[in-house]
Amino acid sequence: MSRIQTTFERLRGDGRTALVGFVTAGDPNPGVTVPLMHAMVEAGTNVIELGVPFSDPMADGPVIQAASERALTHHVSLRQVIALVREFRSRDAHTPVVLMGYLNPIEVMGYGEFAAAAAEAGVDGVLTVDLPPEECHDLLQALREQGLDSIFLIAPTSSPERIARICAAAAGFVYYVSLKGVTGAATLDADAVAAKVAEIRRATELPIGVGFGIRDAASAARIGGLADAVIVGSALVQQVAANVERPDAIPRAVATLLGDMRRAMDQKVASGE
Repeated sequence: MSRIQTTFERLRGDGRTALVGFVTAGDPNPGVTVPLMHAMVEAGTNVIELGVPFSDPMADGPVIQAASERALTHHVSLRQVIALVREFRSRDAHTPVVLMGYLNPIEVMGYGEFAAAAAEAGVDGVLTVDLPPEECHDLLQALREQGLDSIFLIAPTSSPERIARICAAAAGFVYYVSLKGVTGAATLDADAVAAKVAEIRRATELPIGVGFGIRDAASAARIGGLADAVIVGSALVQQVAANVERPDAIPRAVATLLGDMRRAMDQKVASGE
């Protein structure tokens, strides 16, 4: 059983929703990343999404684009990101880590070599933003051979037929993008999210995570009542950006926001709302 599956089953048994936190590896410098990952876990994060810096992150808004740019000034590569996961694993053998990024660096490295290196370092899943299920066969095979989960995105505009196709290729969990547009855009419509999550549940038994537009404890608690996982990205990266000149303050700043979200999510469960 994978770390991702184990984590979701444990949380489901406790009646709790997973908190998934995204940060970009190497932002604002590589030395911050591993201490930040540990601080996220201590604050209540259940799964870490670690962004692989890329020069053309087309699905990301300006906040995460800037994070990639800061990391790339230090020439952070896919191999270095994998090495950071290996370093994280020297202290944490339990928290799932999902690499989130774009196909080009993986193609350059080679599917087989990438999957083997990622698995050896302790990566649990891979989300390749610009790889649709129709074109994923070779990478999917390489990931499966190494026991890595393949995470896919579902959009608000995805038809029932496409949802079924995506879910058939997915493992670990599926990621529902709750807003049209790029990361960090607009605000959430909880009723629309609830309707789409219900539709996705009819197509899969995998846990469903909801991301994009979750900015604070209140929105995390609201979405936590609808999904199996609350996924937070831009709000965390904004905390990194606000402390670029004080990198030692970044782990605490990010952990403070995550801790607020975790408490709000758990309080909603405890209150029975």
